[in-house]
Amino acid sequence: MKISEKTIEEIADNLDCGMKCYLHKKTGDLKTIINEDNWVGADTEAWEEDIEELDANWPDYIEFEGMDSHESFKIMADFAENIDNAKLQDRLINALNKSKPFRNFKWEIDNSGDYRQEWFAFKKMRYIGYVKQQIELID
Repeated sequence: MKISEKTIEEIADNLDCGMKCYLHKKTGDLKTIINEDNWVGADTEAWEEDIEELDANWPDYIEFEGMDSHESFKIMADFAENIDNAKLQDRLINALNKSKPFRNFKWEIDNSGDYRQEWFAFKKMRYIGYVKQQIELID
């Protein structure tokens, strides 16, 4: 199945936001719904029509799964190991080795100035690669 780069990027962005993505095998129509595992207690009414469509036609769709916490942690560690600022690198590695590594890493990134955008670009690139790996497994 040939999936456009634009669709791959859209899937990656939505998965990164904690959503679930489903691609219709024949039409290429993309449905994005709330991932109730990530948004416990959230109102699903806005996605009810798509959820019903997916339930009724499950075999017609390919599901794209988001990263688990281990995979997300690996991306943070890879970013920390490869940045060119030794001080920030030490702070990020230290943050990842404390309890609550996700929160600590986010705080360091949010207070890192220009590296914040570099982090978002790095994470997006890795998420796009992650979606492409899932596509390869389907083909």
